Amino acid sequence: MAKYFLNLLFPLLFILPKTFSTAEGDTFLKSINRNPLKPRISHFRFYGHIIFGGPNATVVNVVPPRVNVKKRSYGLVNMMDIPLTKTPKSGSKLLGRLQGIDGRAWHEKLVQLMAMNIVFFTKKYNGSTLTLLGRNPMSEEVREMPVVGGSGLFRFARGYLQASTYSVDFQTRDNVIEYIVHVFDY
Repeated sequence: MAKYFLNLLFPLLFILPKTFSTAEGDTFLKSINRNPLKPRISHFRFYGHIIFGGPNATVVNVVPPRVNVKKRSYGLVNMMDIPLTKTPKSGSKLLGRLQGIDGRAWHEKLVQLMAMNIVFFTKKYNGSTLTLLGRNPMSEEVREMPVVGGSGLFRFARGYLQASTYSVDFQTRDNVIEYIVHVFDY
């Protein structure tokens, strides 16, 4: 009986995918030629230049904090378009941009909820992105945020980003952040 069942089942494995086809002849179900057991690991280091004021601001406040909260920054929402460079110097080679939004998410401490994309501009990575979503406790020396996805060469990406303050201008509040990213993708 089992042999009879297997003799019927085996031919169905070849016929069944052909039944899910579109008018153009493409099959509904396709296999991908990538090996999910061998992810590629990428490591990046770059520097973000955060400028809070003036005509070249890279962080702009879009929602001010509510007046009646304990800490004035709680509830503040910013949009970011931060250049990412190869070295901490502002004239260094542009590698991409960090674009997204952050909101101050805690009454007691400076903690941000961040939703960001790293958009790459260089060589084979041009146009590829990494997506970050997570908590950024600004008072910690090294902050870690998860990489939750990506596009282009980073489809199905996962990993983490570590951010640390490289330098601060206390007059303008402008600063340079060092980003180290570790990513698995397929």
